[in-house]
Amino acid sequence: MKLIIASNNKGKIREYKQLLEPLGYEVVSQRESGIDVDIDENGETFEENAAIKARAIYGVSKTATLADDSGIVIDALGGQPGVHSARYGTPDLDDEGRTSLVLKNMQGVPDEKRTARYVAVIHFIDKSGKEISVRGECEGIIGHSPVGKNGFGYDPIFIYGDKTFAQHTEEFKNSVSHRANALKQLIEKLKQS
Repeated sequence: MKLIIASNNKGKIREYKQLLEPLGYEVVSQRESGIDVDIDENGETFEENAAIKARAIYGVSKTATLADDSGIVIDALGGQPGVHSARYGTPDLDDEGRTSLVLKNMQGVPDEKRTARYVAVIHFIDKSGKEISVRGECEGIIGHSPVGKNGFGYDPIFIYGDKTFAQHTEEFKNSVSHRANALKQLIEKLKQS
């Protein structure tokens, strides 16, 4: 069954392909499905933004659609970057720039106060229009400098266990990540419906 991921983020699409294709879904990005809409993610929560994206793509495609809104919530920064994780700082910043900004803003924060979590909310709309929303989290701490080459976003500074997400293999990360935790819940709900 064709499933449109309401995203063009290559890292996110790759993760979803690895997690969903074994279940029989033909996972395609928004761009691959020929949908070019500008979606204003103006929600104040991950839940609102995921629903906005899923409904916009489903409204155009009438095809099963999955959208997520995800980000990193850092306790010492009052929950920032949160829903603004992909847009943290100035518009010209890339992943590396946003990571550097987080580290700058956390200078002097002791290890015991560097707690954080990745959050992912998945909003799924099946081809009949039924909607399901689930939330997954993955707890960790923020390191003092970027380490590792795998992953994307804040992975080089997010420590899970004894390594950053950027040091873990994709397979391991996909088994414990916020997105994997949300997806496990979604799969359970899909089995029950």
